[in-house]
Amino acid sequence: MEKRLSVTAVAPFTLMRDLLVTARPRQWIKNAVVLAPLVFGRRLLDMGALVDGLLATLAFCAAGSAIYFFNDWSDAAADREHPLKRHRPIAAGRLQARHVWISIVGLGVLAAWFSWLAGGETFFVVLGYCGLMLLYSVRLKHVALLDVFTIAGGFVLRVWGGAAAVEVPLSPWLYLCTVLLALFLAVAKRRHEVLLLEGLAANHRRTLDDYPVPLLDALLQVTATATIMAYSLYTFSAPNLPDGHRMMLTIPFVLYGIFRYLYLVYRRDLGGMPEQVLLDDRPLLGAIIAWGLLMLALLYGADLLQVGAMQLR
Repeated sequence: MEKRLSVTAVAPFTLMRDLLVTARPRQWIKNAVVLAPLVFGRRLLDMGALVDGLLATLAFCAAGSAIYFFNDWSDAAADREHPLKRHRPIAAGRLQARHVWISIVGLGVLAAWFSWLAGGETFFVVLGYCGLMLLYSVRLKHVALLDVFTIAGGFVLRVWGGAAAVEVPLSPWLYLCTVLLALFLAVAKRRHEVLLLEGLAANHRRTLDDYPVPLLDALLQVTATATIMAYSLYTFSAPNLPDGHRMMLTIPFVLYGIFRYLYLVYRRDLGGMPEQVLLDDRPLLGAIIAWGLLMLALLYGADLLQVGAMQLR
């Protein structure tokens, strides 16, 4: 009797764990780009804008998780041929159809609600993001080059949604840097998959057979160089930046971050899961945190000092 009760008690926990794994909470870190317009538009100290930006971020988190459920469901057969993805709950047969579709509907409702609360055009941008990602899952991920551009498009829509929520125009510089960085990460991911699966790459996804490693290496070099150049030009050409081109002080951290990521790709065969690389590699994480703190100090330091001085009076 005690044994039966223990098995029954464990089942709901196992189900919740599998649902959470499929929702990919680690991937939510990508949605930090939704807040980029809030930060670089210098509205971070505006409480109303901050709340709207956070609501937009939650909307993209929910929408992204719903897409992951759909993608894992449609790719279950192919994932069983992958040495890592075959352990995913849906591919392993631990989640049934009703669990998947209830989760998709529930997460979709949450995404719609959060995006509606964020206001502006956020709801329609999130809807467009869902449409693009569904098209990616069904068709575009099977088309060489279009697959990585679609991933970059998803990041652009995240930034656009954040800009719509906080009512700031989408900066051309932010758009360009987002596209290039997303392409860089997507190409590194494809390279990792091709090397991991070796001759079996086409069995998992036929598009991978269209990506020879020398081509991916060349694309990595192009996107890395372009990302560095675009960000460097932004720091002394974009409007609404501190006087004296002080944002150029952040360039070394971006350089180190790109170089460190390339080191991890080429020397440690990482890059398949950018969010895991970011969280697990301390030098890379430290460089990003240092860049973020310096960037915030340059953009908001004077405003914070002014607020503090007014409070002291």
